[in-house]
Amino acid sequence: MGIVSGLLLLPLAPVRGTAWIADHLLQEARRQAHDPRAVQARLAALNRALDEGAIDEAAFEREEERLLTLLERPAGRTGPTSPTSQARRRHL
Repeated sequence: MGIVSGLLLLPLAPVRGTAWIADHLLQEARRQAHDPRAVQARLAALNRALDEGAIDEAAFEREEERLLTLLERPAGRTGPTSPTSQARRRHL
């Protein structure tokens, strides 16, 4: 980057810095959300909530499906879930 373009783009430095921080925060949030230990802990808490009557069966199944999808899919991949997730119900 030349000196002229550096000077002209200097006012945008805070925006670029904020975007860089936001990108790194997003990457860390995705990593933590897809951590198998964290997902398994959330599945266990979900099962406890169902057993205690805090949630109904429909809410349990929706959230369980979402969590099982997180376990089966790598953090960066998107797309349809695998057929095995349909067969795995109330495994905890």
